[in-house]
Amino acid sequence: MPLNLEQIIPNQDKYLSFLQRLRTIWEDMGKKYQEAADYYGFFCNGCEDNCCYTRFYHHTLLEYLFIRQGYSTLEHEIQNQVAERAIEVCAKTIEYDKAGKTVRLLCPLNFDGLCILYEYRPMICRLHGIPHQLQRPDQGIKYSPGCEAFEKQCEGKKYIKFDRTPFYVEMANLEMEFREVVGFAQKFKMTVAQMLIS
Repeated sequence: MPLNLEQIIPNQDKYLSFLQRLRTIWEDMGKKYQEAADYYGFFCNGCEDNCCYTRFYHHTLLEYLFIRQGYSTLEHEIQNQVAERAIEVCAKTIEYDKAGKTVRLLCPLNFDGLCILYEYRPMICRLHGIPHQLQRPDQGIKYSPGCEAFEKQCEGKKYIKFDRTPFYVEMANLEMEFREVVGFAQKFKMTVAQMLIS
């Protein structure tokens, strides 16, 4: 019988080895990202158009479990603060969506401009900022620019290849393998705020 989210979370023996493999993928990702950032001379130290205000959806159960693992390491008082913030972000997002308004709300993990679960952050948070390319099936290569802070810091710098495709493929394969092991077949789409209160 397929497991649901509530059944998977307590069974760490089913997913700890997968989270370790995920960490290895992210370490490789971080090295490649840093190589590109060093080439450009790009350094992210926060900005007014902070990506922590962007509503990113995450689609892997492994990222969810990794965030939850990180959340469990926080002191109880901080957990409560994070949960309160996450509830508020989710409520305001629903309210703004119903009104057809654009919403930019700070990630509940951002305290004083820094992510308190930086080592546990999802993939998109790790890759955001620098120009990149992605090979989409049957769609060719898609090129995307850097963030606003990147454009200000590195304007005119020649593009160096930073291909996200291998990381997406590795993540997808690991996620597929994990889902087969635990019998999880549901679609997954959550923001960080939703992950923290689900």
